Amino acid sequence: MRYARLADLVRLALQVQGRADGVSLDEICETYSVSRRTAERMRDALLDAFPQIEELPEPGGRKRWRMPPGATGRLADPTLDDIAALIRAIELAASSGDDMTADRLRLLSDRLRARLPQGGRRRLDPDISVLLEADGVALRPGPREMIPPETLASLRQAILGGVWIEADHRARASGLLSRNVRLGPMAFLLGEGRQYLVAWSEWAGELRMFSLHGFERITLTNEPFERPQDFDLKAWQSRSFGLWHEDLHEIEWRFSPEAAPEARNFLFHPGQVLRNEPDGSLVVRFCASGLREMCWHLFRWGDQVEIIGPPELRGLYLELLEQAVQANGGAMN
Repeated sequence: MRYARLADLVRLALQVQGRADGVSLDEICETYSVSRRTAERMRDALLDAFPQIEELPEPGGRKRWRMPPGATGRLADPTLDDIAALIRAIELAASSGDDMTADRLRLLSDRLRARLPQGGRRRLDPDISVLLEADGVALRPGPREMIPPETLASLRQAILGGVWIEADHRARASGLLSRNVRLGPMAFLLGEGRQYLVAWSEWAGELRMFSLHGFERITLTNEPFERPQDFDLKAWQSRSFGLWHEDLHEIEWRFSPEAAPEARNFLFHPGQVLRNEPDGSLVVRFCASGLREMCWHLFRWGDQVEIIGPPELRGLYLELLEQAVQANGGAMN
């Protein structure tokens, strides 16, 4: 075989079988970001492994290659990563309100699961549960930090393998570098802006968040990490408005009659309680931490929202407004 990247060849075999009009050399070059000579080696390796591939001539002397249905056999079976990616897509579609797409993706997931052997289906649900938690609970579009792929890959391997890591990590706030930190990785928090790892800190003896951008070295150990049996990531995360976990506060906002219709369409917090006022305004109440992130969100509502409580949130909101005005050459009256 003159081309040895097995994963690429398996994927190419599935493409050659899955496309009714086959695949051309130009498409191989584009899909795998390779030169034409490398694309020719990939095609030749595939022809050696699957002599039943058909050659389809095109106008201008160009050619395409197509494989009869079923030729790849069990290579076409879905993998755990395939199903997990599909379930993430279902969650994203459902969270964005696209229920029709979410339903179609669920049907596709069921069809793919049906192709798995009996043993694979029995292992699928618990494995996917771990994989989804490893890959994040807040996947949202928008600007975010660029994290080195090797950092994510190492941490993801540690989460799925259930092992301790030893790492050099630089704190975001202070810039101080901590060496040989022992952590039990549990989940990613991947969302807008900054990206974090939720991990058990052996030194602190508690669960903490670590900036993914701060990891300068990661070494996986052979020591198993036993995650707390009573730990519920969603429940832990629901204590906060965003990423930060601080003291809990009783939050109360009032949206103006003009903003109330739009505000009713928002899930500000899983535990929120809405109250419609006689004047058409909307009061939202919930219990959470993360006052600074609440302020960042409230800025988008401008003068259409009033902070009823707590006083700490109102004070921080005014402080941040003052800082923004001063940074832009003005002064608040």
